[in-house]
Formats: sequence, C-alpha cells, structure tokens
Amino acid sequence: MSQTLLSDTTTHGIRVGAAAFYLEQPSDPDAGKYAYGYRIVILNDSEQVVQLISRHWDIIDADGELKSVDGEGVVGEQPVLSPGEAFRYESFAVLPTPWGTMEGYYDMADESGEMIRVAIGRFYLTQESAAHVAAPAPGDDPTVS
Repeated sequence: MSQTLLSDTTTHGIRVGAAAFYLEQPSDPDAGKYAYGYRIVILNDSEQVVQLISRHWDIIDADGELKSVDGEGVVGEQPVLSPGEAFRYESFAVLPTPWGTMEGYYDMADESGEMIRVAIGRFYLTQESAAHVAAPAPGDDPTVS
C-alpha cells in the first residue's frame, strides 16, 4: 500500500510531491476526529518563473463524503519559484473517519501572467501513513542522533 501513501505528479513542468502522516496528539477517535498532517514539495522543473496563486483540495472521507477547500496561496504565502527552485510546506486536515484521500490542484501564473493549473495527485490519509513516513529504516537506531 505504500505506493498510495505518497503522490508525485508533474504538470507543465511543475512537480508536486505529497506525503501524509497521522497526528496522534490532536486526534480523538472516540469523538470521530482523525487528524492528518501532510508535507508538500513543489519543484519548478520548467524554464519559466511561476507563482502559486491559489489552491483547491478535494478531501474524501471513508464514507465517501467530499469536502472541497479553496483559498489563496498556501500556508499564508504565494511563493514565486524560479526554474530549479522548490517550496516546501506542511499543513493538516481533520477527518471524521479513520482514513480518507486528498487531491487537488494549484493555480499558478507564469511569467506572462497566463494561468496554469498544476495537479496534486491523490494521496491517502491513513494511520499506516504514520509508520510509513516516520518509521526508522531497518538497522537504524532511533536512540542515536
């Protein structure tokens, strides 16, 4: 299942990687509250400067309920990426079910002001994602830093 826990999608030369992880502390399964963090890396592999203008997320819980989220930028920023530059951020989503999916897109402006839509591939929000993303590699001693 590890293939579904991560997504890596390239559109118009903009590469978007996403990985989710379970947030045990703010989650309360008895109250139907499952919190998931996610890490996003946006890499400009194109030959143009681009600016992230807005985002759209489709979040679907295990019951099939869709929640769409739209907004300006990401984490309060509208980053400008020159060719070869990357922008990383973390955010979170809360579901009423133990698992779900996220996917969406960014609307970006290129140097000429033309808008391009950049896909964010589907990734899964599951409790297994905590083990997948945060577990030490075999042979690693997590007590040694």
